[in-house]
Order: sequence, then C-alpha cells, then structure tokens
Amino acid sequence: MTDNEVSQSTSRVRFPRISPRAYEHPADRGTMASLRAVPGLSDVLKTASGLFSERGERLLALASTIRVGEKQYPKLDRLRNEAAETLDLDTPTPLYVMRSAEAQALTIGIDEPFIVLSTGLVEALDTESLRFVIGHEMGHVLSGHAVLRTLLIRLINLSQTVAFVPAGALGLRAIIAALREWFRKAELTCDRAGLLVSQDPAAALRTHVYLSGGTDLTQIDIPSFLQQAKEYEEVDDIRDSIHKLRYVEGMTHPFSVVRAAQLQRWAASEEYRSILAGEYQRRDDDNATGSLADDVKSAARSYRDSFANSVDPLAKMLSEVGDVVSGAAGRVFNRFGGDRGSNGTGGDTE
Repeated sequence: MTDNEVSQSTSRVRFPRISPRAYEHPADRGTMASLRAVPGLSDVLKTASGLFSERGERLLALASTIRVGEKQYPKLDRLRNEAAETLDLDTPTPLYVMRSAEAQALTIGIDEPFIVLSTGLVEALDTESLRFVIGHEMGHVLSGHAVLRTLLIRLINLSQTVAFVPAGALGLRAIIAALREWFRKAELTCDRAGLLVSQDPAAALRTHVYLSGGTDLTQIDIPSFLQQAKEYEEVDDIRDSIHKLRYVEGMTHPFSVVRAAQLQRWAASEEYRSILAGEYQRRDDDNATGSLADDVKSAARSYRDSFANSVDPLAKMLSEVGDVVSGAAGRVFNRFGGDRGSNGTGGDTE
C-alpha cells in the first residue's frame, strides 16, 4: 500500500447512526429470529460461554499477533478508523494481524470484539479491497454478530470433547448446524456493510475473485467469473441440488463466487442507492420499527423469492413445500388470532 492509495476516495459518504437493519440481508435477520426460538439454545450458549475466558483469547492475540495502531501498520490503522467513521461506530474496533498464509479475516469477542486479519490477506489485497474487508468485519460488530460467531467457534471446539457422548453430541451438532446456517447469511449482510464502507463494488469484486482463486486479475475475465455463479444457481438436476446441500452444510461462509454475484446485484439495487443518498433506518428507530414476526416474514419472503427465481429443482420443491406450510400457518393464525384480525389487519401471513 502507498500513502497515495490510502488517501484516495476522501469523498465517501458517511452514515450517521445507521442501523444494521438498514442493510441486513433478510435471511440473516430472520435466521437470528429463528435462533431465538430454538429450545434451550440460550442456556447452551451461556454454558459454553462460561467454559472459556475471553481474557485468555485477548491475551493470546496480544502475545502472538501485531496490534494495529499509529506506529504498527499505520495504513491499516487509518483504514480501520475511516471504516469506523463511515459506519458511525463509537469506538474503532481493535485490529490485529496474524501470521498465516491463508486468506483469513474474523471478528471474535463477546464483551469487547476485535478483528484479526491474516498476513496472507493483507499482502494479497490492494488498499480499497482491504477497506472492504475491514468494513465487512466492522459490520459484524455493528450487527452484534461477534457474540454468536465466538460462541460458534467455542461450540465447535467443545463438540470435540463430547464426541463419544451420543446425546450430547447430537444436541451440540444441531445447534452448531443452526449457527452455521445463520452465519452464512450473516456473511451476506456484512458484505453489504463492507460495500457501504468502501463504496467501490469493483474493490469488493476483486476481494471475492481473490478468495475464489484469482491471483492475477489480468488472467481473470469478470463476466466469465460471474457466469460461474449463474451456472451454479441454475442447476437443473436434483442430484446437483443434493450435492450443493451436502457441501454447504458444514461451511460457515457462503461460496465466494456466489457471494460475489449476490453483492454485485445488491450494488445495482435501489436499496443500495437509497442508503448512499441518506435514506436509511437509524439506530434510534430500531425499537420503534420491526418485530420478531416481521423479521421471520422478511426471511421467508427472501427465501421464497430466491426459490421462485431459481431453476434448481430442489429449490422449486422446497418452494412448493414452503407454500403449503405457509398456507397452513396462515390458517392457524386466522383461527387463533381471528379476534385481532377481524378488522382486516391481522390476517397477513407473508
């Protein structure tokens, strides 16, 4: 990185008091709502949290990584501060650089979240792509994802110790699977946060290309790259659909090619343009707008729209099953909530 690179794009829009609900992927919001309804989840998470010391994790970072600041990685420090200003965070999230050839970035911590970037990522990406990555990680902080992400990591580690206790292992595996599904959707939310920080769709795309295996952009044809995502989304053989489910099940992140296509679509949307124009939900309004039911409906609508636009046969089948379940749920709601919906305001099941 050069000083000139870091000083570019000083005209970026800032978003005073922006709420993560302004840009959250609806499936992320709905999955969070669904997680709250998982029986016993909160008790398990509290127990798992108590088994580990966050102080120990922070001490490990201090002892084995480089803490970014004015005198250490000063250019990354500037990006960190600028990202915090753009998203209007009260305090810039602490940032560390760890030695690893793998391209990694994560945000962990419950009481005081912090970001860790690998040297493999820092060395490979240009300045604006790093701005996107740091913005992505600060999106996790703003949305409160760091808590569940940390507990997911801890539960995965904990599952190794109960592998020989069938009942305990099955319970943990179910909760881990639910958390992984949530985090895959949370990644889509934070890609949007990263784009709001960088305000450069091309920089975001370069990041996803690199994560997919692109080491020299002169060797990559972007239309061909995005065509891969289209082909993946449009499989017409149910055997391929089953393979997709099998591969995704154990992952915490969506496939990078698919992430790229989804974010580029959002970058071209009216929603993104409206936020840039200052039309977005503020944190002060979070308690006044939205509800658990609204979040679930929003997620269901997101999945339904995704299924409706897909030629994937398994997605089509799930869509039809979803319509049946949705209709049944609507009838139950009308049956038991009829008094409240008699004025015509309580029967919406979307």
